[in-house]
Amino acid sequence: MPELPEIEAARRAIEEHCVGKKIKKCTVADDDKVIPGVPSKDFEAALVGKTIVAAHRKGKNMWLELDSPPFPSFQFGMAGAVYIKGVAVTKYKRSAVKDTDEWPSKYSKLFVELADGLEFSFTDKRRFAKVRLVDNPASVPPISELGPDALLEPMTVDEFHNSLSKKKIGIKALLLDQSFISGIGNWMADEVLYQARIHPLQTASSLSKESCVTLLKCINEVIEMANEVGADNSQFPSDWIFHSREKKPGKAFVDGKKIEFINAGGRTTAYVPEIQELPGNQAVKVTGKKSKAKPGTGKGDSGNESGNEDEPEKPKGRKSSGGRKPPSKKKLSSSDNDSEYEDDKKPRVKSKSKGGERGKRVAAKRKQEGSDDELDNASDEDEEAEEVTNGKRGKAAAASKKTVASKRKKISK
Repeated sequence: MPELPEIEAARRAIEEHCVGKKIKKCTVADDDKVIPGVPSKDFEAALVGKTIVAAHRKGKNMWLELDSPPFPSFQFGMAGAVYIKGVAVTKYKRSAVKDTDEWPSKYSKLFVELADGLEFSFTDKRRFAKVRLVDNPASVPPISELGPDALLEPMTVDEFHNSLSKKKIGIKALLLDQSFISGIGNWMADEVLYQARIHPLQTASSLSKESCVTLLKCINEVIEMANEVGADNSQFPSDWIFHSREKKPGKAFVDGKKIEFINAGGRTTAYVPEIQELPGNQAVKVTGKKSKAKPGTGKGDSGNESGNEDEPEKPKGRKSSGGRKPPSKKKLSSSDNDSEYEDDKKPRVKSKSKGGERGKRVAAKRKQEGSDDELDNASDEDEEAEEVTNGKRGKAAAASKKTVASKRKKISK
């Protein structure tokens, strides 16, 4: 997912190429999920004829200031991206538009043509972004609820240490909490903790002032370096854990040291046990509780402690009742969520060939999707699994209520 450096690169590109120019044409997608509350025609009418005065960013949000309100704001979500035709803007792993693709992309949510002919587009393939039209984006959620921006409003060492000393949660979960500090996401949190030699599960309040000094220094240095190369991750230093954090367990190494994967703050987390050790008392507490997580799965035993929509909490499973074990179900993945959900609606029939047939269906679907599978990672699956699970729970609850009502009716008779 795009984090502070990727969104700052988009903001700088808009600032350099679009500020001071008038909007000649605007096309807004009819997508209530991404663009809630404003009809596309009203959104378009609010922008056409306006001049772009400035481009702003806070955390993982960006908004354009026009010569008069309302202003468009962009919450990038998992795959939001800005593209300017003919201009190289940083392309991160999830970007949906290639140079050979149609323009504007079929995933475009807001397309703008400027008076001088320059065109730009905000796209979102995964549809977890939000595009809003508001008079003052900084004064309303989600931007108004963000903590200090990690780049624009850096904390002093004393402020940082005092804030951490009051937090009784894991340090990675705290870094992901956008109300504490905004802009840091999953890859940045892993990177700064690796460089600071801090275990992602260590309780924030247990960090010494010396460790706080090191961590704050690493946060500032990672942001500075990433911004210096325009968030082009191919230019990130070769000794960063970033380059190995999505490799398979057992094959992931950095600086000759083995990378392991756990769940921290509700997210798949890469760390190096050899140099990121838990303090003795905390290590005892997590012994036997740690759940291994594979890169790209987001599976683990910890809930999400960050409490913000960019870092979704994994849905918790129900406990079986009556001492009976529920029938085993195949775990959901982003490539077969829909088919699994449909299968759950149908009666379960034992069949020796069912597993083989399902495997063939999944394989065929993956082959058809091709490179789309490479876009999936922990946050996608957590979000999609949560939606599917919530849907199932809603139907189960409705069925339960219907059964209870029927029993009451019979008793009354």
